[in-house]
Amino acid sequence: MFDTICGTVPADGATSPRTRRLDILRRVLDGSIYNGLPYEFHEERNSAGEYVPLRLRKPSVRYGLCRIVVEDSVALLFSNAHFPTVETNDTDISRVLADIVCETRMNEVMIEAAIRGSVGSVAILLRILRGRTYLSVLDSLYLSPQWNPQAPDTLQHVKELYQVSGEALIAQGYDGVEPDSTYWFQREWDIVNETWYIPLLVNEPQVAPKIDTVRSLRHGLGFVPLVWIRNLPGGDGIDGACTFRAAIESNIEIDYQLSQAGRGLKYSSDPTLLIKEPAVGDSEIVKGAGNALVVSEKGDAKLLEIGGTASEAVISYVRTLRELALEAVHGNRSSADRLTAAQSGRALELMNQGLIWLADNLRISYGDGGVLAVMKMIVAASHIYKLQVMGTIVAPLNRAVRLTLRWPRWYPLSADDRLKEAQAISILANAGQISQQTAVKSLAAAMGVVDVNAELTAIHEDSK
Repeated sequence: MFDTICGTVPADGATSPRTRRLDILRRVLDGSIYNGLPYEFHEERNSAGEYVPLRLRKPSVRYGLCRIVVEDSVALLFSNAHFPTVETNDTDISRVLADIVCETRMNEVMIEAAIRGSVGSVAILLRILRGRTYLSVLDSLYLSPQWNPQAPDTLQHVKELYQVSGEALIAQGYDGVEPDSTYWFQREWDIVNETWYIPLLVNEPQVAPKIDTVRSLRHGLGFVPLVWIRNLPGGDGIDGACTFRAAIESNIEIDYQLSQAGRGLKYSSDPTLLIKEPAVGDSEIVKGAGNALVVSEKGDAKLLEIGGTASEAVISYVRTLRELALEAVHGNRSSADRLTAAQSGRALELMNQGLIWLADNLRISYGDGGVLAVMKMIVAASHIYKLQVMGTIVAPLNRAVRLTLRWPRWYPLSADDRLKEAQAISILANAGQISQQTAVKSLAAAMGVVDVNAELTAIHEDSK
């Protein structure tokens, strides 16, 4: 069924198979995969009176299982209580990087990147404008990356190419553009320049694109200001594995089964009337309890109803499909009905072990390959531009400082859990088996401590 629906997605011969694959996965994620089907679900016959098969109808019920799995995993990855802390052995640099995280709203940027990148990959663009740092998310389906042959993990060149309407270009300030035409939009990034090109008409013979000198700029960073993030292990050299690919077929089946169940319930509320000849006359028949239907001695009339067992069977089948799909993609399979009392953080982790495994893999891609990569670019950019953070110009950051991420717990601890953890850490610290700094760092996330060194200084002052 999925392959049949993919055939209804508009195809452009000028785009690559990779772009089409990512476009289809993106349509699954945002729920627009059915938009190419020509009929609504209630349209059982076309204008010629012919029966319309289900594969040509848009389902009337759409259960966004794939979107739910992605949002649940991203919530464990970059929500307000789960965003990592960038740590260094230099307190001043750690404070500056923490301010940059707040000023650039990196939390929101990484959530958007993880959701849009769930199809396979995503890119984060770094811009330094008047000393301030800006981050934005770019869909990767229109991007063509090239890596340095001598450093396969370093981008050397990235090209963006896609079709856009003339009306959209006019809204962006382009002159001499026909609003009813379609154009090729193109720009490129390398280690020195960000090059924009004048849009070209799609239907006209292709010529060498001309550089848009007004919008092109020289960033001079010495590296491509893009971070390329592969979603999950298992993809190719450009894209990672899709988060929800294994659940797409089950999701489509659920949509159509629920749509059929709704169709059956509508029929049950207004059953079809069957009259066995000979009938009583040619007058119009009005169904209802207040209208008696009189037939001849040999005639008969019945209401064709659907039993309630059919609907229950569909619901049971849908629940089974949902369980199998969530198991395949490591989604959240817990149910609120099973929680009879308050659970500890460890119990919640065991209950949602599959979802935690998925989020743990995403931490590698979007943490080490995303957050840390962006921070390293900002540190390098501080030697080219005078960065302004929170209204203050900061000195160039030391490139030799090692950056690490400290992730919080998956689930907050209960009061009893916090008491036991504090007692265990206190015993270890008093016995000299861990330092006071390690003890404070262990409790930092739970207690909301941002600066461990400042907290240690405050502890020493209190002890005096």
